[in-house]
Amino acid sequence: MKKIGLEVQIDVSKIDKARLYKGAKGNYLTLTTFVNLDEKDQYENNGFITQKKNKDEQGNMPILGNVKVFWKDGGQAPQQADPQQQAPQQMPQQAPQQSPMANLPKADDFSDDIPF
Repeated sequence: MKKIGLEVQIDVSKIDKARLYKGAKGNYLTLTTFVNLDEKDQYENNGFITQKKNKDEQGNMPILGNVKVFWKDGGQAPQQADPQQQAPQQMPQQAPQQSPMANLPKADDFSDDIPF
């Protein structure tokens, strides 16, 4: 089985809050992504991400964000990768850096009146 590393960015303001649902361990949103390992768009993205469509829905869902392949199994990056973006098993053991996502509310913080 080959593995790839993906970077996913979404615009949380585009999330349809009606699609959030409560699960046993928190609040969830099901997303769908389409990835083309062989081609990139004009912004070097390999795909996009949307909210999952219900069985009875027609048409396309709005695109929430983009997907980039930053690493492929065997160390072959499809594009010039940042040295910090290596295979998970090759990353040095160090304290994790603060993610831009760290300031977002945690799943337990979601309620019926979400701020976005």
